Amino acid sequence: MVRGGEGMDRIAVLVVDDEEQVRTFLAELLGSSGYQVRCASSGSQALEMLAGGSFDVVLMDVMMPELSGLEVLRRYRASGGNAPVIVLSALSGAEDAMRAMKLGASDYLSKPFSHEELEDAMSRALGSRVPARQPAVSAPQVNAVAAKEDGSERILISHSPSMRRVRALVERIADTDVPVLLLGESGTGKEVIAREIHARSNRRNRPFIKVNCAALPGELLESELFGHERGAFTGATAEKPGKFELADQGTIFLDEIGEMAIRLQAKLLQVLQDEEFFRVGGKKSVRVDSRVVVATNRELEREIELGNFREDLYYRLNVVAIRLPALRERPEDVVPLTDHFLKKYGRQYMSGVAELPPEVLRAFTEYEWPGNVRELENMVRRLCVLKDPTLVLDELRAGGRTPASAPSLPTSYGGDGDVDPPAPTLVRTPVATPGGGVAVQVLEMPARGNVPAAEVSANQVVPAPVRYANPFDVPQPPPPPPSMPEAEMSLKDIGKRAAMLAEREAILAMLQRTAWNKRRAASKLRISYKALLYKIKECGIVDPRASAEF
Repeated sequence: MVRGGEGMDRIAVLVVDDEEQVRTFLAELLGSSGYQVRCASSGSQALEMLAGGSFDVVLMDVMMPELSGLEVLRRYRASGGNAPVIVLSALSGAEDAMRAMKLGASDYLSKPFSHEELEDAMSRALGSRVPARQPAVSAPQVNAVAAKEDGSERILISHSPSMRRVRALVERIADTDVPVLLLGESGTGKEVIAREIHARSNRRNRPFIKVNCAALPGELLESELFGHERGAFTGATAEKPGKFELADQGTIFLDEIGEMAIRLQAKLLQVLQDEEFFRVGGKKSVRVDSRVVVATNRELEREIELGNFREDLYYRLNVVAIRLPALRERPEDVVPLTDHFLKKYGRQYMSGVAELPPEVLRAFTEYEWPGNVRELENMVRRLCVLKDPTLVLDELRAGGRTPASAPSLPTSYGGDGDVDPPAPTLVRTPVATPGGGVAVQVLEMPARGNVPAAEVSANQVVPAPVRYANPFDVPQPPPPPPSMPEAEMSLKDIGKRAAMLAEREAILAMLQRTAWNKRRAASKLRISYKALLYKIKECGIVDPRASAEF
């Protein structure tokens, strides 16, 4: 135990990871929660520090050069070391988890993990010795309904009556072992509710294992859930325990259960009824005691009618059903959630955006949020990166996602020295109509000297004028499609595609912010003018002035 300030003992944590960024992040995160943190950049350094000091908990990365985390763990235990060791791995392999447990690890976390997952692991390792915490920054993995820590009690951030009813139901059924079916649109917070159920249950000190049923094809999902024996199929060179085995005495959360193949649904039904199953290629049954929580954004009754979901499995799972309301059904939660995410990402990105102007908050509360809390979180996260509330408001308007009554913000907001664009003039742009004809779209564009707006040709049909809240908020064509079907893309190609879409979003927002002044936009984005032109072409961004008739 390390002596801290004010005469209090502080819990000593050793973080062992060869990546400096990971060490720094964990040190700051745990330090803000009241722990005394020291770091080691290699396995050999960790063994020296463990031999020469006393630590209450060790966070150990598996993949390190020279000495792996598992080898460090083996040597530490062989030397008589008995501090709890939480093993961290980016590979999330069940083999590593089982080996770590056999070597004496107290817990196992797959990277990336959320702050809540880390706190739960620390709580299991330390028991009642967990320090009193300040509100801590959360890792980006926390989606949907946000949760925070208040002493030892978890509180869902919600002011709406509908979410209060959800919270009351969670408290009533948490300590039971009945299956729970979580229903609701994507992004409403089903995983957070599942974790809340586990954290309030008598299984809280045992593993919480999440499986996304939509992320793997049927053959791989079966092996992931139930494990396989050596030689069960090509590439099965070793015995592998499944997620149900890892969740023994704990909770297993099956997300997107509506995507599971019918054949696997029969095997899941057997586990729920008999608490036992066979590994892939196995001849001996495996008994488990795992509480099952499932989630879906599909209407399972409709899936039963279509023959995509087993009726007997549905009734087995639907012992307790909790339907999470969409964010548009509880607008009173938008402001407290926005405040939570501002604090969360403000600290993570060192943002100077402490609060939002009333105009932005009003636009947020009037917007319907089809992506629910996940979309709100990503919008606030983008705001903290760009550090300019007007960009977020412009982005909402650019997509037509705020009501027409949403107020405008001065473009000089934030004190960056920008000035308002010149007074607009009407510009008429020919656009194709669904019937194959041509109409004229009337846009408000900044005046260019004394150049008047073009006249309308006699043979053109002029529809009602289209006004945009921002002169340059013109709808953009969709991004260019990938060069190959997404199902055939490698992980590297998927990463490049995601990066391109994120760049397109940021570039478009900055171009609209600077009234399509590309040199100013390049300067603010901190790239060269030529690089910006290349990115505009690559991302399929169209300059609205290019087709205007002057």
